Amino acid sequence: MTIPELLTRKREGRKITVVTAYDALFARILEEAGIEVLLVGDSLGMVVQGKPDTLSVTMGQMLYHTRLVARAARQALVIADMPFLSYQVRVEEAVRNAGRLLQAGAAAVKLEGGRTVLDRVRACTGAGIPVVAHLGMTPQSVRSYGGYRVQAKGPAEAEALLVDAQALESAGACALVLEAIPTALARRVTETLTLPTIGIGAGPFCDGQVLVLYDLLGLFDDFVPKFVKPYAHLKADALQALRRFREEVEQGKFPTDGESYH
Repeated sequence: MTIPELLTRKREGRKITVVTAYDALFARILEEAGIEVLLVGDSLGMVVQGKPDTLSVTMGQMLYHTRLVARAARQALVIADMPFLSYQVRVEEAVRNAGRLLQAGAAAVKLEGGRTVLDRVRACTGAGIPVVAHLGMTPQSVRSYGGYRVQAKGPAEAEALLVDAQALESAGACALVLEAIPTALARRVTETLTLPTIGIGAGPFCDGQVLVLYDLLGLFDDFVPKFVKPYAHLKADALQALRRFREEVEQGKFPTDGESYH
């Protein structure tokens, strides 16, 4: 999967599947399952580190996890999130940090925001760094929103988001994540733009869909948004296996002769 192939999928009306990945093992499993795009998300702050939001994730941590995923991926396109304060302060710093993520193995970077980050998008794309934009519920702005809430529900906010999306496309963004916005608005944005849209809580009309890996597998249940569909319940399976292990150790049933060396 490549950036041009994403644009081809859009033109041909073929959907794009995206799942977050944080390590080599799951990157290999996702690729074996045919997942075409792996997003090294700053969501690792919540599902891996146990934090209440993504704001404390550092550039060093994103580089580390990007290397793990990129090392394992052979066919999938790897996109890396730019963490909070890695691009907001100065344009030069944004380009440098985006370049570091590409050096770590990413094929593109993702950053949040609309017209306020256009100069960052232009500078990165001008340096040969593909940029995926992100509008709607942008998790790095969660404090401003007062929590994780659906965005752009009113006509004025919807129109502003559409203008942001068009501006990002003009600035050179190669794809756009739409998070937690009304379905009708996501459809309008998708039909207006030539770049592919990737929805998460944005309804079925986007060009692709993304879910957090641990949500999809039913491993993370501290907070389950409405848009999440667990396709498995691995937390329950893991608990059952771990309890059986504990019981067999306590009862002297493990290890048996078959698990022992002679």
